[in-house]
Amino acid sequence: MKGLSELRRGAAPADAAPVNAAPSFDRRLTAPLVLGSMLNPVNSTMIAVSLVPIGIAFGAPAAETVWLVSALYLTTSIAQPVIGRLVDRFGPRPLYLGGSALIGLAGLLGMVAPSLGVLIVARVLIGLGTSAAYPAAMYVIRSEATRTGRDTPGGILTALSVAAQATAMIGPTLGGLLVGLGGWRTVFVVNLPLGLACVVLGARRLPRARPTATAERQAGPVDVLGMVLFGLTLTGLLLFLMAPRPDRWYLPVLAVLAAAALTVRELRCPEPFLDLRVLGGNRPLLGTYLRQVLAYTVSYAFLYGYAQWLEQGRGLATSLTGTLMLPGSAVAIVAGILSGRRPELRGKLVLGGAVMIAACGLLTVLRSDTPIPLLVAAGVLIGIPQGTIGLANQNALYHQADAERMGTAAGLLRTFMYLGAMLASAAVAASFRHGADTPGLHELALFMLPCAALLLVVSLLDRSLRRRW
Repeated sequence: MKGLSELRRGAAPADAAPVNAAPSFDRRLTAPLVLGSMLNPVNSTMIAVSLVPIGIAFGAPAAETVWLVSALYLTTSIAQPVIGRLVDRFGPRPLYLGGSALIGLAGLLGMVAPSLGVLIVARVLIGLGTSAAYPAAMYVIRSEATRTGRDTPGGILTALSVAAQATAMIGPTLGGLLVGLGGWRTVFVVNLPLGLACVVLGARRLPRARPTATAERQAGPVDVLGMVLFGLTLTGLLLFLMAPRPDRWYLPVLAVLAAAALTVRELRCPEPFLDLRVLGGNRPLLGTYLRQVLAYTVSYAFLYGYAQWLEQGRGLATSLTGTLMLPGSAVAIVAGILSGRRPELRGKLVLGGAVMIAACGLLTVLRSDTPIPLLVAAGVLIGIPQGTIGLANQNALYHQADAERMGTAAGLLRTFMYLGAMLASAAVAASFRHGADTPGLHELALFMLPCAALLLVVSLLDRSLRRRW
């Protein structure tokens, strides 16, 4: 009767087995993962408002100060998958902490830099440091799913994507505020407290244990030669895309030769940096990388080209141009948050591709006397795919990539994003060869349209996207 009375009162019998709650995602990880992933986009964008005062300070022309932008893009394009591979081998904690510390040191170097060359070195170090956070974040999230035996909460993946979009949007505003308060060096100094915050949060919250699932399989030496050949391939390709001219023919030749050597090396290496056999057999993942290039080629072409046309072709003031671009950025963030609540991916990509085609089509009819509301509508339209496609590609990669190479796969996703940015820059330069006039905008739109259409077709034909994760 005692046991019955205990049950009636809600107590468990003495000999009953304890009921253990299933483990859940460690929410303490959210802060370091999201904060670390914000540092690359914010450093990519807030430098834009500092180029003119830096050029004045060192007596450098725009052709030289632009390397403060290009150096970071080039560095992160190469470093993200390389550091991602090291995350796969040695775990996320040491790479995250080392990268965060490097960001702080780079900020200190920028604060005392005596020349433009030293400042470019600081930007390279910032690129290296910020390249660790995103691969580490994706690896930790996937590891948490393995540890808990549960699907990863969609909120953390959405937070990574939306945080990157938000910081990229506020980057120029933040940079302008910092320059106004303390001069252009504050754009570098701000990395000191940000890097320190990441070090403290990462040291307190990131798991200490080295990943054990791949420890035995990946016990061999690091494929340094493969990483070097990968870097040479991207360096030749991206340097050519920055300024595609006939007299720079040797750069794509270098890229092709390095890519051939990389292929031979990786197929023979027992533990390659890029497992080309596995990657080549993973068609859904290759489709995600293709969508990433196409999406960001269109997005960056719109960002770079449309803003220039608003100022030169439409004749608007710089302040008004920035104001007209803000609604599109806000729509991108809202679209990312709303779409992040739904697990299916195909609908996000199809919607984003269709709206992107509409936005490109709208650019073909804009004129120098187009009313302001229609100009705002163009920015709002492009904001929808910016919010849905990037998030969908990230979530697709999370499920498609080999868990043992999640860091490398996540780094490559960022590499393909920057490749799209470089293609967009080349397209804008070619279309605006006579200035950012209306015929140039229409020519740029005709380049963007087939990219957007191909994105939509690839999304429709990819059967793997029909799966509901």
